Amino acid sequence: MLLIHPPLAKACEPPAGITRLAGFLREHGHACSLLDANLEGQLQLLNNNVPATDTWSRRAHRHLTTNLAGLRNPLLYQAPARYQRAVSDLNRGLHMNGRPGLSLNLANYQDEDLSPLKSDDLLRAAEYPAANIFHEYFSVRLDNLITDISPALIGFSINYLSQALTSFAMIGYLKKHHPGLAIVAGGGLITSWLRNPAWQNHFTGLIDHLIAGPGEAALLKLLRSSLEPPKAGHNDACPLACPKGDSSSQLLMPATGPANLAIMSGPREPITPCPDYTGLPLADYLSPGLILPYAASSGCYWRKCSFCPEKAEANPYQKTDPDLVLAQISRLKAQTEPTLLHFLDNAISPALMRALIASPPGLNWYSFARVGVELTDPQFCRALRSSGCVMLKLGLESGDQGVLDDMDKGIDLGMVAKALANLEKAGITTYVYLLFGTPTESLTEARRTLEFTAKHSSAITFLNLAIFNMPLGSPDVAELAVSDFYEGDLSLYTDFAHPRGWQRKEIRHFLDREFKRHPAIAPILHRDPPFFTSNHAAFFRP
Repeated sequence: MLLIHPPLAKACEPPAGITRLAGFLREHGHACSLLDANLEGQLQLLNNNVPATDTWSRRAHRHLTTNLAGLRNPLLYQAPARYQRAVSDLNRGLHMNGRPGLSLNLANYQDEDLSPLKSDDLLRAAEYPAANIFHEYFSVRLDNLITDISPALIGFSINYLSQALTSFAMIGYLKKHHPGLAIVAGGGLITSWLRNPAWQNHFTGLIDHLIAGPGEAALLKLLRSSLEPPKAGHNDACPLACPKGDSSSQLLMPATGPANLAIMSGPREPITPCPDYTGLPLADYLSPGLILPYAASSGCYWRKCSFCPEKAEANPYQKTDPDLVLAQISRLKAQTEPTLLHFLDNAISPALMRALIASPPGLNWYSFARVGVELTDPQFCRALRSSGCVMLKLGLESGDQGVLDDMDKGIDLGMVAKALANLEKAGITTYVYLLFGTPTESLTEARRTLEFTAKHSSAITFLNLAIFNMPLGSPDVAELAVSDFYEGDLSLYTDFAHPRGWQRKEIRHFLDREFKRHPAIAPILHRDPPFFTSNHAAFFRP
């Protein structure tokens, strides 16, 4: 099988999804090749000899090799101003390869003419793959790979909207030039689409199979089916017709099936393969050493926050036993020699934190974490730092207790204040996420968030500011006057009339004119690594 991570996403660490699938399939005796088309495609664009028409572009092209080497060198991260200039120049080099109507940068791909939220536009991208900016790269690369390895299946891991248009262009190219190959698509974005109650399948004839949620069991069954002759009584419409009660059959939707099918969750017991990074260019990522992404769980163990897609999509929480996590990390560390461990969990569990404290991995690490009672214990935070924790990403969301209670965050501001103080004293960097415009927030509550942030600014290393988007499946939708947020049949969010009149225009005005200009907050925002943001933040030690 050929597993593909398509453009465009941040190219600073290996893709976790396809490496986990590869580990599982290889454990079961199936050959598996990995293609990080995102990294390779961006590097090819950067190395294109595009005519430079201005001083900035000429400088960016002239220093390309130096800047790429710099991002892979820890010394650059000791000089934030030089780092920002190198990233800015690299981004300029990528932007030079764009065209009118195409916004291309190190973290995003946005086309004014085609929307990833419209199925018709995705089909158009598939129909005209040569119009995609990455066509020169992927047409040659895919042809060569298919000649070399003759895959039975090709799988696309599509996690972000910024990957959708190029993914469909690549799929369209394959259908035109290699029509006999079966195409499978999964990943976070595909899962969100399939679990939308209004989902209708517009991709029949283009994508052969769509997978919601973890895809290990479904892919294994697909591979076995592709290598075996059909059995008597086999369902021709779906090559995965499984015996009644076989939970793996619930993971996959055949793209040739009905327009609407219920999306079932995966097996109750999690599948816990060790990721396998064999075949990826681990030295080429844009970071000062290898960042090793690892997911110890899927879903969220809290899963109560009213605004959260995990709740809206009813994604189950599945975790790997902490002892197995430690064993797999030890194995991966020996194989890949990483510089930093990145836990991908929505929130690292207290049990795993205690396991890391008891048996440190011998490697710096960072993760999202809920503000729980553990972080209010100074000794626990010091032990966490001794385990290798260099940064925690904290979803605070609001500095107003009433707003937090309405969200069902399950935290109080006194607890947050203690946690921030303890983490600061322990030497653990914090990346704090704030969310503005939830249904019970107004300017009054937003100003309380400003006051809380300013008061604890010394303990907040980085900030992420976001305006609330209402998930289509949120229970709050039934209680609010809603309207289309983004035009498109694949939109995941809905707009709503804010019950307190706190609309997006007013929120942006507050953030730009008041919040971001506060003298205690402006320096925090200024130090955020451009484009790579939290993916590089752990390398900057205040």
